[in-house]
Amino acid sequence: MDNVFKSGFVTLVGRPNVGKSTLMNQIIGQKIAITSNKPQTTRNRIQTVYHDERGQIVFLDTPGIHKAKNKLGEYMVNVAEKTFKEVDLVLWLVEATTFIGRGERFIAEELKKSQAPVILVMNKIDTIRKDELLECIAAYKDMMDFEEIIPVSAWTGENVDELLNAMFSYLEEGPAFYDEETVTDQPERQIVAELIREKALRLLSDEIPHGIAVSIERMKERSGKKRLMDIDATIICERSSHKGIIIGKQGSMLKRIGTDARREIEQFLQIPVNLKLWVKVKKDWRDSDFFLKNFGYKETE
Repeated sequence: MDNVFKSGFVTLVGRPNVGKSTLMNQIIGQKIAITSNKPQTTRNRIQTVYHDERGQIVFLDTPGIHKAKNKLGEYMVNVAEKTFKEVDLVLWLVEATTFIGRGERFIAEELKKSQAPVILVMNKIDTIRKDELLECIAAYKDMMDFEEIIPVSAWTGENVDELLNAMFSYLEEGPAFYDEETVTDQPERQIVAELIREKALRLLSDEIPHGIAVSIERMKERSGKKRLMDIDATIICERSSHKGIIIGKQGSMLKRIGTDARREIEQFLQIPVNLKLWVKVKKDWRDSDFFLKNFGYKETE
């Protein structure tokens, strides 16, 4: 058995809603990136770390590549495309389908410019029959020079171990970049904000979620014998009409968001949480450089 310790940087790229964050959470073994059935859930490049006896993989999960409609969209696409040039291996996630759209063709052309090897990861194989999978692989195999095509189910974990084996085979001997206790470089406040946004994404109607952000105003553990974390957070939306929907009749929707978010935040922080939520309107914040930076969407150097 090869006892060489390997390390490197791997990025997950693909169109919105193909399962990049779900796959990363499955590999890491805990929730770091939020997931939903709505596209463009991930807005920042999220860095996570996988460790085992073979070595260390630093994952860069990027926003889905899509046609930008505002400054936030442009930021998300720029983050994803810049990442191609910074990694040792690219995982291109696609859904298991024979249809190849313009978005996939655009990504393929961008990846051809990358010097890093590319593994095509065909996700959501739990939704199709085995004979259909062969047709899907045949449809994609000639798009570019893939190192490998590996079918997986990020949701169930099927074939994820095989994907990990393949990743390590393309990495070179190297040092550990992080200690074994490190799982992510994301600050706790940012993860908490994202967990709240996830619950809003899942509970609100389709036209609202892309126009929301979450700002953590206060996050402090109370002093005393009984541990308790006080968190004050504000959900930012673009329209007054959206504010009413987020709050709901007699505050019912905001309460649901808060209850669901608190449960998951407590699981993440391993401490009881007192969560208070407010809603504010910031018109057209997705086209404001000031608000984008204020809400954490800053260009990487």
